[in-house]
Amino acid sequence: MNDSIYLSIQNSPRFKELVSKRERFAWILSVIMLGLYSAFILLIAYGPQVLGAKISPDSSITWGIPLGVGLILSAFILTGIYVRRANGEFDELNNAILKEVQQ
Repeated sequence: MNDSIYLSIQNSPRFKELVSKRERFAWILSVIMLGLYSAFILLIAYGPQVLGAKISPDSSITWGIPLGVGLILSAFILTGIYVRRANGEFDELNNAILKEVQQ
């Protein structure tokens, strides 16, 4: 592509909308993940008895294991949410921008 196409894409209101929406959504998901990790670390630091408590008296599994697994799964879930939106709304905006520039 040549410079004029790049400039027309950069100046497109749809491109600015796409960048704004994508950045805002990525920051929201990042803050959620950071909050979950921070909460888990704070729980380790200030409430180790909670994580070390057994799920039931007969179990050898403590609450730390399902909470840790849940934290890892939350990263996959948030990634899936991002991918779903990226493949839907963000791709539609991207295609509209490319069609607009090619005309």
